[in-house]
Amino acid sequence: MRRVRSRVGGGAALNLARSVGVSPGARAVARDDRKQSGGALRRHCVAAESVVALALPLAWNNRVLPALDLPLRGRTVAHTVFAVGYVAVFGGRPKWLSASGFRWGIGSSAVVLAGYAVALSIPAVRRVPLEVAERVPETSTLEWIALHIPVGTVLAEEAVFRGTLDRLLDDAFGPSAPVLAALDFGLWHVHPARVAGDSVAATVLATTAAGLVFGVLRRRTGSATAPALLHLAINIGGALMPVAARWIEELMGRSARSAT
Repeated sequence: MRRVRSRVGGGAALNLARSVGVSPGARAVARDDRKQSGGALRRHCVAAESVVALALPLAWNNRVLPALDLPLRGRTVAHTVFAVGYVAVFGGRPKWLSASGFRWGIGSSAVVLAGYAVALSIPAVRRVPLEVAERVPETSTLEWIALHIPVGTVLAEEAVFRGTLDRLLDDAFGPSAPVLAALDFGLWHVHPARVAGDSVAATVLATTAAGLVFGVLRRRTGSATAPALLHLAINIGGALMPVAARWIEELMGRSARSAT
């Protein structure tokens, strides 16, 4: 009896579909169209989100933060708050505890630190940092390398760029994402370059290149830890180079005087 009703019901549904001029094939096409339009809408939303995610860091570091006119410690706090909010809003996943991130980060940092050591061993190269003007008059070198570089610079920037923005751009733009992310990282440094009196073009070029390397590490390990450790080694090594060069020059000077 149920089979008869089922057949009757199915026949009635088919007759109704035919009476309104909608075939089963047409309904399947309509479903496919809805899926395609939904997919296109999602792609447009991801692209729009990515454009906002690209613009926000540039507006923050080159416009908003300078307008606040904060001292160094205030800027470190502000950068950290911005990074935490950015990660939360855009669903960042830095994966700081990645074992692969630690391995690659330690390995790449060792290469950089070895490069600094070689530079210090060459007299002509060692004297170059001695000509660099002091860039952090607001604090001691110890506080600079123990707090402001690790937290206000490295942690904040890697959480924003490698921990969050990279993934968004990968989803939205595919193969062009690494270049876009690196260029955004380079443009993040426009205002700091102007304040330091450095060439803006050279700074953007150098930091864009660094952003490409950091992005490769993030994609290789799936974590922001590796680029963060490399970033930390580069910045702390650069901050300590003048101190180390001055100490070596003084030591060699004393040795030369005692020998005479």
